[in-house]
Amino acid sequence: MTFTYVIEHMEEDETTPKSLPPWVELEYAHMITLAGINGRVEFTHLSQNSCSSLNDRLASINEPAASYRVHTRSVMELLEQNNIPITRVCLLDPKAQTVLAPGDGKIFDHFLFGGILGDDPPRDRTSELRQLGFPSRHLGPMQMTTDTALGVTKRVVDDEVQLNAIPYVDFPTITFNAKESVEMPFRYIVNGKEPILPPGMRELLHEDLNKSFDF
Repeated sequence: MTFTYVIEHMEEDETTPKSLPPWVELEYAHMITLAGINGRVEFTHLSQNSCSSLNDRLASINEPAASYRVHTRSVMELLEQNNIPITRVCLLDPKAQTVLAPGDGKIFDHFLFGGILGDDPPRDRTSELRQLGFPSRHLGPMQMTTDTALGVTKRVVDDEVQLNAIPYVDFPTITFNAKESVEMPFRYIVNGKEPILPPGMRELLHEDLNKSFDF
C-alpha cells in the first residue's frame, strides 16, 4: 500500500526574499528519503519562492526516495481538488487521545504533519490544523522534529512496527570535537548510538555554533 505524507508548512514565508532557511530544507529533503520508495510526500502552503528553492533542493537527492510534489495550495485545497475526504487523513497531533498503531495503516492512507513545529518550548501550531476536524493520533509524550515524526509514522503504519518498539534517543548531544557540542531538545530515531539527522544537519549545526561565537 502506498501512503501519502502531507507536510502543511506552518510558517509565513511570503516575505522571505529567497527561500526557506537551510535547516528547514534539510529536514524537508530528509522526509522524502524517510518516506521510502513506496511513499509519497506532498509539501503544501509554501510561498512561490520557497516552492522553487525546495524543488531545487529535492531534485539534488541521489538516493532512492519517495515521490513528492511542492504546492502553494493548502492541504484543504489539495484534498478538495483530489476528492479526498478528511476521514482518510490522520493528523499527527501531540494532543490527540489515541496513539498511532500499525492498524491505522488500514484506516488512513494520508498522514498530515504541521511543518516546522520544532519550537522549544512548543507553541502548539498544530492547533490550526486540529480545528479543521481531522481524525488524529499522537506519537508519544516527547516532541520530535517533523522529519523524525514522519519517519516514525512510516515505521508504524508501513513497516507495522509498534511505536514503543522503535529505538529512540531523547535530547541527544551532538559532539563536533573535544570542545564543541550542542544538545538537541527533541526525540530522534537512533541508529546504534547515533540520532538519525538529515544529511548535512551536523555540519549546519556546527556552522551555526561557530557563528554564535563570532564577535
